[in-house]
Amino acid sequence: MNLSERVSAFVQLGILIKNLSENEREELFWRAENKNSWFTPSSCQSALNGIAFMIAEEKLSKWLSVYGEIEPVSPKSIGIMMAGNIPAVGFHDLMAVVISGNKACVKLSSADEVLMKWIIKSLISIEPRFAELVEIEEMLKTKDAYIATGSDNSARYFNYYFGKYPSIIRRNRTSVAVLSGNESTQELQALGKDIFQYFGLGCRNVSKIFIKSKDQLQHLLDSLEVFSGVMNHHKYLNNYDYNKSILLVNREDHLDNGFLLVRETKELVSPIAVLFYEIYSDLAQLQIRLEEIKENIQCIVSNPEYFEGAVPFGGAQEPEVWDYADGEDTVRFLQGLN
Repeated sequence: MNLSERVSAFVQLGILIKNLSENEREELFWRAENKNSWFTPSSCQSALNGIAFMIAEEKLSKWLSVYGEIEPVSPKSIGIMMAGNIPAVGFHDLMAVVISGNKACVKLSSADEVLMKWIIKSLISIEPRFAELVEIEEMLKTKDAYIATGSDNSARYFNYYFGKYPSIIRRNRTSVAVLSGNESTQELQALGKDIFQYFGLGCRNVSKIFIKSKDQLQHLLDSLEVFSGVMNHHKYLNNYDYNKSILLVNREDHLDNGFLLVRETKELVSPIAVLFYEIYSDLAQLQIRLEEIKENIQCIVSNPEYFEGAVPFGGAQEPEVWDYADGEDTVRFLQGLN
């Protein structure tokens, strides 16, 4: 199977996703939510939409065009330890490995078995030869290289077991937003998508905002009222109630709009239902601050005209196929094995 055939299979997967019948969609999403109640039908649909967007033929062609000869001299077995914080979060690693002609030996997260198994089954149905390139395993031993994603604690475990092999080991990251104070209600509502999509569980979710004045917070909270429905999810509600009680017991200053708690702190990664903020004086000072914590930031959301290179409001969870997690080029890594 050559590169063009592998690419064609992924393009067809995108078409299959777009053309799923209502019954197929409902049954798949029901099974995913039954396995992990954070994976609501809306979250599953967003994840599949993101995959279909990513694997359009013109995007795959643009992505792969920069790598020159991609066929491996000697295909490698790549162990992939997948995370399960948001639906199908391990898809990009799987695609990078098999589209580059290597074998993906996948350890699925128990939290995200349903969608990933469906994707793998669909790929093999489209192109049966993928059965030789994708294998689900419980123990990832004696592979040529490893790609592992998890928490800071699990990263230490991954380093212990996989560090002697070529590897990409990802740790906790989160995303931040930079506000100028001149944002429109529509821009702040788009930011709300970056905060609340997947209930804030993704590394591309905004967990902290940088603002110029506390006066900006009221406009933000008013604009976010359209997301109050998150409180209908029992796990989100439980997290909101728990984190609110902690803030009250500790008598920590905070704002509360009934479904989101907002607190000033230098900390970066906020708990579910909590948004951190920090005040900055000017962009030069902010750049220095962000440079200090860049290893913990997945992406920066803002108006690109105000903050150069930022992801536009509402776009945090819509990465392009060439937007690599942690900025580490997986395909280059795989090419380097040969």
